[in-house]
Amino acid sequence: MDLLIALPLLVKAAILGLVEGLTEFLPISSTGHLILAGSLLGWHDDKAKVFDVAIQTGAMAAVIWYYRARIGRVVGGLGSDPVARRFATNVVIAFLPAAVLGVLFGKYIKAVLFEPVPVALAFIVGGIVILWVEAREKRLARPPRVDDVDALSVTDAIKLGCAQAFALIPGTSRSGATIIGGMLFGLSRRAATEFSFFLAIPTLIGAGAYQTFKYRDLLSMADVPLFAVGLVVSFFSALACVHWLIRYVSRHDFVPFAWYRIAFGLVVLLTAWTGVVDWSGG
Repeated sequence: MDLLIALPLLVKAAILGLVEGLTEFLPISSTGHLILAGSLLGWHDDKAKVFDVAIQTGAMAAVIWYYRARIGRVVGGLGSDPVARRFATNVVIAFLPAAVLGVLFGKYIKAVLFEPVPVALAFIVGGIVILWVEAREKRLARPPRVDDVDALSVTDAIKLGCAQAFALIPGTSRSGATIIGGMLFGLSRRAATEFSFFLAIPTLIGAGAYQTFKYRDLLSMADVPLFAVGLVVSFFSALACVHWLIRYVSRHDFVPFAWYRIAFGLVVLLTAWTGVVDWSGG
């Protein structure tokens, strides 16, 4: 623990960038992992919280790069293609619930829930929810109602936006809430996963811009190398993760992630209770 706290800031930035990139699009909560990693690294002040949000931009940039051809077609077709307009409209609609609730309650959530023990509890609850949904899908064995993101309705977008809003609780997972919610609403596993990727673009841009502006007085030019390292590492690790996840969901379910969440949450609770790890970062 003391050794981790003593690591140079650039090394900590690289570690957190890697954590962000590898967890942002998996149903295991990037915010939760960043809070826990920040506690272990002894880096969890207000500037660290801005850093955690800012490096999500690197993960978002990875999605834009991976789907650059698709995004280019949507942007180019906004004036003439009704399918492109509907897709863009659905992304904006799905973005709004979390954005509004985040502005209204973000300060309270950060003050109360951005701690290792609440995150661990959210890990466990989220894992149980994933196991329940996966068991339900296998029991019903029904074909998906929506098999492509272009076929989503406005109602689907509203539902997915409300599902994503649960991720305001750290440890829940933005992508997990969207994907598992999408499966409950009748989307195929792949369609729900892909929509969670596209929904990340306005969500992460909005969160990053809002937090950076809000805490701009804490930042200086001396922080540029720190943020640059986190963003670059986040970008490349997220790019690899997106590439892998799209192939994974075509053949597998999310049960392994559920058990990982439960096991990891229990380890955090046990080590906090026994005092083996000082999760306060002190």
